[in-house]
Amino acid sequence: MFRQILNWKTLLALIGVLIVSGTIFYSQYLARKIAKEEKQKVEQWVEAGKFLISSPADADIRLASMILTENISIPIIETNERDSIITFVNLDSSKAANDLEYVKKKLKQFKSLHAPVDWTAPNDSSLHNRYYYGDSKLLKEVRYYPLIQLCIVALFIIITIFSIRSSFRSTQNQVWAGMAKETAHQLGTPVSSLEGWVEMLKDKSVDQKIVQELEKDVDRLRLVSDRFGKIGSSPHLELTNLVTQVSRMMDYMRKRATGKILFEMKSGKKETIMALVSPPLFDWVIENLLKNALDAMEGKGSIIVTIADEEHKVCIDISDTGKGIARKNIPLLFKPGFTTKKRGWGLGLSLSKRIIEQYHKGEIFVKQSEVGKGTTFRIVLKK
Repeated sequence: MFRQILNWKTLLALIGVLIVSGTIFYSQYLARKIAKEEKQKVEQWVEAGKFLISSPADADIRLASMILTENISIPIIETNERDSIITFVNLDSSKAANDLEYVKKKLKQFKSLHAPVDWTAPNDSSLHNRYYYGDSKLLKEVRYYPLIQLCIVALFIIITIFSIRSSFRSTQNQVWAGMAKETAHQLGTPVSSLEGWVEMLKDKSVDQKIVQELEKDVDRLRLVSDRFGKIGSSPHLELTNLVTQVSRMMDYMRKRATGKILFEMKSGKKETIMALVSPPLFDWVIENLLKNALDAMEGKGSIIVTIADEEHKVCIDISDTGKGIARKNIPLLFKPGFTTKKRGWGLGLSLSKRIIEQYHKGEIFVKQSEVGKGTTFRIVLKK
């Protein structure tokens, strides 16, 4: 699938380059053609003006007049041999009429665009005028068209890539949800069987402590199956006391940690901090974070869970004194498949992020981490 996306990106980029290259080539060809025609029109305009000045009284001036009046698109500035402005046509009349600096600025611009058309009076060689001209609106549009085309093609490629990635993520999510539900389904039968065996053992002369421990493990399996079954479905959120919920999970993890791990809960002396959560899925997130903390400390250190009840949100910080996370790895932590452990699938934090952000509309992120000193993860839930 990743290779297909890469091939699509390469193909789209190649198509985009070909379209833009072809557009630029053709538009430049058109621009040169239009520029040549406009130069000819300016020369004809100058010749027509010359004819009107020097023609006898009985001459037919209709063609010359028509050439002069038909030029309504090409801006022209007439100057003398010292480039002093004499007159102009097709400039912004509202600006040019009252602002000489505007006309001078345009003259400077026209000088950089095209060589002037020179005219010398036939009967007075000292009368020498120059005609500077700029680009018509059509020529400007042709020259800027490739940039517009480039933006359109780039937007098309971005939208297409985004659509492909969204489709891939949707497919990926469906695969994960399907795998999770199938896992829950497969676990259901043996768990139900184990529950039946535990009930039978209760009636037998078996050490009840062993039965109780077996019952806890079976309940744990049932909880895991229930969690997997909820992936991909909209969970039911309940108003839950987070202090009690988190404390229960800490007690569970404390029994499975070495005696050298110190667990501590801080809630600002509050015994009740309420928020809307799905208890089974929320427990899964806390369990993942606590397991990661235990793995990071390698048998010795402390884990501190701080629950802060703020006006519009509840913040849960899970801090450990483990080996910390390298700065370069922090942006990758919640990516599916990323792990720094020798064993594991790298799915715990990815699933935790999905549970908190998609199902609980909250946030989960690394608040701070320093190599050799520890890490703090933060969960933010809206109240």
